[in-house]
Amino acid sequence: MDVPPPHRQTAAATTAALAALAAAQFAVTLSTSIVNVALPAVRDGVGLSDAGMSWVVNAYGLAFGALLLPGGRAADLLGRRRVLTVGLALFTVAAVTAGLASTPWMLVTARTAQGLGAAAIAPAALSLVMRLHPPGPARARALGVWGAVSGAGGAAGVLLGGVLTEGPGWRWVFHASGIGAALVLAATVHLVPADPKEESGGPRPRLDVAGSLTVTAGLVSLVYGLTAAGRSGWTDPLVLGSLAAATVLLALFVLVERRHAAPLLPSGLLTHGAVGPANLLMALLGAVWVGLFFFLPLYQQQVLGAGPLEAGLSQLPLAAANMLGSGLAPALTRRIGPHRTLLAGLVTQAAGFLWLARITADGTFLTHLLGPVLLVGAGLGVAFVQLTGAAVSGVEPAHAGLAGGLVNTTRQIGGAVGLAVLGTLAAARTASASASASADLPRTAALTEGYRGAFLLSAAVLGLGAVLTPLVARRARPVRTPDPDSTPPPRAVPCTSSRTR
Repeated sequence: MDVPPPHRQTAAATTAALAALAAAQFAVTLSTSIVNVALPAVRDGVGLSDAGMSWVVNAYGLAFGALLLPGGRAADLLGRRRVLTVGLALFTVAAVTAGLASTPWMLVTARTAQGLGAAAIAPAALSLVMRLHPPGPARARALGVWGAVSGAGGAAGVLLGGVLTEGPGWRWVFHASGIGAALVLAATVHLVPADPKEESGGPRPRLDVAGSLTVTAGLVSLVYGLTAAGRSGWTDPLVLGSLAAATVLLALFVLVERRHAAPLLPSGLLTHGAVGPANLLMALLGAVWVGLFFFLPLYQQQVLGAGPLEAGLSQLPLAAANMLGSGLAPALTRRIGPHRTLLAGLVTQAAGFLWLARITADGTFLTHLLGPVLLVGAGLGVAFVQLTGAAVSGVEPAHAGLAGGLVNTTRQIGGAVGLAVLGTLAAARTASASASASADLPRTAALTEGYRGAFLLSAAVLGLGAVLTPLVARRARPVRTPDPDSTPPPRAVPCTSSRTR
């Protein structure tokens, strides 16, 4: 039976499709953080070294961040639902394989494959959301749902990781991700309508292979160098070599794109309307987002002495506030406008991080964390919805997947840069506190000083974002770049009437 086109979908069918697509995004963001609290158990289970333990997280993030642009372009060219289902299938198999891993190489390889699947899922699902919901209140509500599940997925990952690690064991951290992705795959096949190009069976245009290879290799080198810098320092030869390779490869990517008839990244996309500024601010948001989910559980476990389950449960208020902020964003936009709504979201987050910068070594969750995480969560939800909408709204349908891949890429790269910089700052402040104080200074006090510095810098980054907010206020217009999957329109016949536009 043919699936009706989007404009003929009933409201119930569109809602069901949105639920399936939101669940796909939830699975991707969940898997970014679900392993964090399970890492010590994973290390003992498969015999990982301390360096190898970090690769359980980094392998997923590297593949995810580096392949988002090719994944988004593949969705545009090959069909969005087709790419989404293939990504979900790969994600499912890779997650289950990671849970069955008995050696470090098997686990890291499976996590890399899981990141590859996620890179296909995220941009394809977002572009399908945009296709199913025309501009207006319906799209605003859909983006509110999207923002809620994106933010809640990170917090839910920490919670579920703690529950599963202390319950059935660390392997179920991966098995649960695989089972969830399999259910989403089944829902996608039955509920999400196919693209017209998927139903037509016509010839498929070629992907920009040279551009895909150079940008993927460049982003892998960049993310790897930034990730290693947080661990080995910015002067490490491997870090410097990776960053130099990234510079060369990304410069080569620009040259390739200038000469390609159907480039992976059309030159007019970033300079169109609010697309470029929205991606810049999304990178800043990603920097503090990833840092929050990294440092907050560490502070609770290493300083306050919380266990994995307690640290996970404490993410519930953050997730609830994030969902509330995402749900309120459309109503706030209608009431005070998109510019002021985005500004309010960024300022609210900055206030929360300034509050977090006052944590102490003998603090408690209720007195030192609950209030600020509620502010950060609500502001994050509002800002994420506004920036996602600005980065993809007004983009021609032929480039919707690419725009979705781009905004996810900037968030991932921003997160890698932010975590490297924040981690370096936290380590330096911890070392300085230990060296300058008396020998009997508790380790928890030195660690707290480092975390306070990371939260303070996060507030400053959000303050910079607030200053740049007017750049996103420009109204988006369709990107005038050629659609490689369509024929040129016929030349218009000059109008002889005296009435002109």
